[in-house]
Amino acid sequence: MKPQVYCVNYAGHAGKWIYDGYRGAWEKLGYDVGATPSNKEFDSSMAWLGTPTDFNEDYYLMVPAAMMIREDTLIAAQHARKSFLFVQPQTFPHPWGSHPNFTCNIKQHLIDAINEIESAVLWTFADVNEENQHFYSGWNKKIHTFPLAFDSINYQPESVDKYKQFDISFVGGWADNGFNEKRKIILDIFREFKDSGLKCGFFVNKNLTHQQECNLLANSKMTLNIHDAYQRVLGFDTNERTFKSLGLNGLMISDSVTHLSKLFPEIKTSLDPKELVTLAKEVLSLPEDDREELRQRNKDDILKNHCYTNRIQEMLKV
Repeated sequence: MKPQVYCVNYAGHAGKWIYDGYRGAWEKLGYDVGATPSNKEFDSSMAWLGTPTDFNEDYYLMVPAAMMIREDTLIAAQHARKSFLFVQPQTFPHPWGSHPNFTCNIKQHLIDAINEIESAVLWTFADVNEENQHFYSGWNKKIHTFPLAFDSINYQPESVDKYKQFDISFVGGWADNGFNEKRKIILDIFREFKDSGLKCGFFVNKNLTHQQECNLLANSKMTLNIHDAYQRVLGFDTNERTFKSLGLNGLMISDSVTHLSKLFPEIKTSLDPKELVTLAKEVLSLPEDDREELRQRNKDDILKNHCYTNRIQEMLKV
């Protein structure tokens, strides 16, 4: 009998793509994946776990800690072989900390209860270090950093000629996290590329299908990555687009974020839109053999070290 994993199943937003990646990776590693309900339903029912009164089943649990908003939902975590609980900071730097997107909404007595669960593995995709540890002051257990990753299972590109015309591509959204800072960042960068002479396949809030995005990134000559303002300033985490762009295409330039450069020191970055255009042209001007060697090296690194299967294998060692 396959080991059982209960992994949250989001209907939309960033959580969907992250946890879809994890669900597919669990299955690839030989686990039987069952779904927990959405966040709104989780606190009112544990029927997804079968018979919650006896817990005879041997299982793993993977959900955000923010779902533990009622004491009875802690039972599922307490009885799991291991519970991988994603945590958010309790406080966050100004101005972002004033918005609920950036902080945890769990009562301290529930955090205390989670701290007592021996099998609970607390994790986040941000870098947790001496500089920002105080943001997580209520958590007494160690918080492990497992960065985001490439979903090599659900992203299967196809060759599409119309996308091969693009020198550089980008797919994203305005991602208004309460302050609408990313819109200006994106527009400032696009303004420079507009007059660059490069053929740009830039799509923002265009509702491309999953497969269209996959094909565009994979078939264009290279890709562009853009982060939110808080990521640029604080540098604790990078976005999923980092891994997706490198995994599908292999060639990427990005605005500067500390966490990205820590993971991928060879990737060229800048906060200056003009310099980003210069960096793109430098990559595109490489001899074709050198460019393709760099592309393949980056793709191989992602597939070897930065897929969701890699993250699960790291988690299971904790």
